[in-house]
Amino acid sequence: MARDTLIGLVGKPSSGKSTMLNSLTDANAKTGAFPFTTIDPNKATGYLQVDCACARFDREAQCRPNYGSCKNGKRFVPVMLLDVAGLVPGAHEGRGLGNKFLDDLRHADALIHVVDVSGCTDAEGKATSGYDALQDVEWLRAEIMRWIEGNLMEKWGSIKRRHINTKATAVETLQNQFSGYGSTSSVVQRCLDRIRLTQPLESWGLHTIRQVVSAFVDEKFPTILALNKIDHPDADRCIYRISHTVKDDSKIVFTSAISEVFIKRLVKQGYAHYEEGGSDIITAKEDPEHVYGLKPIVDERLQMRIDTLRDMLFYRWKGTGIVHALQAAARTLNLVPVFTVRNIHTFTNSSTDEGVFKDCVLVRRGTQVGTVLRRIMGDVPIAFVEGVGGVRVAKSEAVSEGRNDILAFKVGR
Repeated sequence: MARDTLIGLVGKPSSGKSTMLNSLTDANAKTGAFPFTTIDPNKATGYLQVDCACARFDREAQCRPNYGSCKNGKRFVPVMLLDVAGLVPGAHEGRGLGNKFLDDLRHADALIHVVDVSGCTDAEGKATSGYDALQDVEWLRAEIMRWIEGNLMEKWGSIKRRHINTKATAVETLQNQFSGYGSTSSVVQRCLDRIRLTQPLESWGLHTIRQVVSAFVDEKFPTILALNKIDHPDADRCIYRISHTVKDDSKIVFTSAISEVFIKRLVKQGYAHYEEGGSDIITAKEDPEHVYGLKPIVDERLQMRIDTLRDMLFYRWKGTGIVHALQAAARTLNLVPVFTVRNIHTFTNSSTDEGVFKDCVLVRRGTQVGTVLRRIMGDVPIAFVEGVGGVRVAKSEAVSEGRNDILAFKVGR
């Protein structure tokens, strides 16, 4: 069966990757203002916010997820996150913890590149001032490309000879080389389609190989830029430079991971109410009716920090951006939620349990129903599949938002 989605948090040392992991999860990854605080990869469960099917049928009060949670029709679906050791220029040659970093990220489905836009850390994560973070955006992708290109070119002669002797297709030969990065034949085919390559593999030169590697990186490691530390006083210059260089706005999210962690700590201590992804926080001062039962803040320094956070972050950026970073990564993968139930009419899993839409998985838009079936049920024989209203659904039909995304599998032959 297919594994769950894995999203890697990447970036140079001290960019805020581990803080980002802590802000997205309940993990306690070690953080620090010095390079290589993270040595071994930290893996934890994050929660992707999606629209739950319960809202379509006015069943929010009965929604009982087995995993994650659902609040007023907003579902928090578990996804795996991986925070790996920081990358520095020259990593593909083994500098820093480069070989370890690159090996750790090979099975990621998408990457969130955490970029320190404060300008206070250089390319190696050391303290400085006035650093241009646009450089980080450019060299990190180049390091991944050089890593894959180096691995490919090291044995290109034997690859080409075997390709000719076995009369394999370009997709078959490349998949043999790229399978170690978690690739599939369909990913390789999309790479070749992307660059419209028809030239036979045995005649490829270095320029063509680099085109293929570039397309493979885009397909296998789609990347979101999380411009982190946006509430730093010196962040505007780097934000402007990056925003005007990267033309695709959908690939950029503005974040403050440390502020999200701070707010969640206030919530746990009973000083604030906060909806993840929300555009403000509520303290006792904004809750005179005591709706949330919050403790009053008597520490003036704490109140001042909250006021500054509102001015620098919520009023200007409409939030910490953490939830949106994960959602943007999911969009690059075209992920949609699929809700599986046993009773397609009541949306429950048993006659005695009134909880609805208890199970939810994330799949790529366009995935066939039969593929979803095998992922969830394995080799269990299935007589037929039902959709909303009891309508039978063919295994060849595709899944998308609002279409074939609520399914019941009927066991039997």
